[in-house]
Amino acid sequence: MSEYRTGMGWDVHRLAPGRPLILGGVAVPSELGLEGHSDADVLSHAITDALLGAAALGDIGMHFPDSDPRWAGADSLQFLRHALALASEQGYRLVNVDATVILERPKLKDYRTAIREKLAATLGLEVDRVSVKFKTAEGLGPVGEGRAAEAEAVVTVTRD
Repeated sequence: MSEYRTGMGWDVHRLAPGRPLILGGVAVPSELGLEGHSDADVLSHAITDALLGAAALGDIGMHFPDSDPRWAGADSLQFLRHALALASEQGYRLVNVDATVILERPKLKDYRTAIREKLAATLGLEVDRVSVKFKTAEGLGPVGEGRAAEAEAVVTVTRD
């Protein structure tokens, strides 16, 4: 009988001038980008944490601490690939990803296909198994005030 597990991930990063806005491995034109030790791809970080959580393998900070200079400016898709490899070593297969990015500006709808395709390719999934939604915070809190971006993700894995 197959075992199914679900993992949940969340991440937040400040917005800052002079930084790229990378979401799901895709560069989105913007005056402000995400601040962090790596490329600060809030979406990839949330999915990485969800995948690690589903397999009970800790969190992104355990595997890629921001105190380690090796990860300065790192492409966050490598974190995602690493989490997938760790889960695979435990016998898990990724079934699907459902994620939400919460950001006031810029509007992201024109980047949905590119982000889904990049994530699907990175994770070895069909595009129809990767859902990415975009929301605003309706002017509330740090995200709504344009000072930060958040992402949430849920993944399902299976093991036979």
